[in-house]
Amino acid sequence: MSIISSSAISSSAISSSAISMVTTPGLPQYGASVVVGLIALLSLKEVLSASEKWNSSLNSSFNLVILPLLLCFAGIVFFKTSEIILP
Repeated sequence: MSIISSSAISSSAISSSAISMVTTPGLPQYGASVVVGLIALLSLKEVLSASEKWNSSLNSSFNLVILPLLLCFAGIVFFKTSEIILP
């Protein structure tokens, strides 16, 4: 009987430590770098679009990089506003 209870205690201790190691969902650590990278790429795209080197493949490359950053930015805005609305 004592063997069963000691194994139950050790397994519950393991599961409680595993639960405490799980992080809470929220904003990524690098949210500020996403915003800075998005602003830099949008600025670079605007400057290069006035250049004679601009072509459709360069436009597609910029769109390929900017779209995921734009989605991350929308997620950051959503989470920040939900923090304000739902304390």
